[in-house]
Amino acid sequence: MLRVDGLDVAYGDLQVLWGLCLEVKPGSTVALVGPNGAGKTTTLMTIAGLMRPRQGQIHFSGTRIDTAPAHQIVNLGLSLVPEWKGVFTGLTVRENLGLGAYPPKARAQRERTLTEVLQIFPILEQRQHQPARTLSGGERQMLGIGRALMARPQLLILDEPSLGLAPLVVEHIFEVLGNINGQGVSILLVEQNIRLALEMSDHAYVLENGRIVDQGPGERLLADDRVREAYLGV
Repeated sequence: MLRVDGLDVAYGDLQVLWGLCLEVKPGSTVALVGPNGAGKTTTLMTIAGLMRPRQGQIHFSGTRIDTAPAHQIVNLGLSLVPEWKGVFTGLTVRENLGLGAYPPKARAQRERTLTEVLQIFPILEQRQHQPARTLSGGERQMLGIGRALMARPQLLILDEPSLGLAPLVVEHIFEVLGNINGQGVSILLVEQNIRLALEMSDHAYVLENGRIVDQGPGERLLADDRVREAYLGV
């Protein structure tokens, strides 16, 4: 579904990614883990069309997208939930969700998708007429995911979905992500809680200093001594 080949990305003269390669197969969950500053968010932004690579190619569902504008990438079926959760605080919950149904094919199914999203996140139905600024951190994360789902994506990309949330809320968010994946939506995940990320992933990549240094099934990396020592404190 997604293939990234030989990606080099820089901010001006500062290169952040070197020859990055990864893939996401249909129906799978893939994690990208590593320390702060490794280039994880840059990777997601480049895939989503918010940055341009110096070198390399990105293909999504057979279409090359590394030169495409972000709105065309969304139209193809790829949605990003950024670290800031994708919430417009001055708009109501319902208005935020409505903005997610931007692609023409999603617009045609807007009401049906809205009903589905509110079933996934009942708290959003209760809050739908409130300004998004009145939501808690966990509710904003649910709204960000819900907004992305309104586009009816084939691939959902999430940047740090558990950041700043209470453990019980994190558990709920990851349970929801598992259910979404079970319905056939592929997931690419950057997550600070590496144990959770590896536990739910079919495949994972370890990114350090802009380069992939290890990859494999999530359960294998979870048992790897180097990964356990570096990221799990074991």
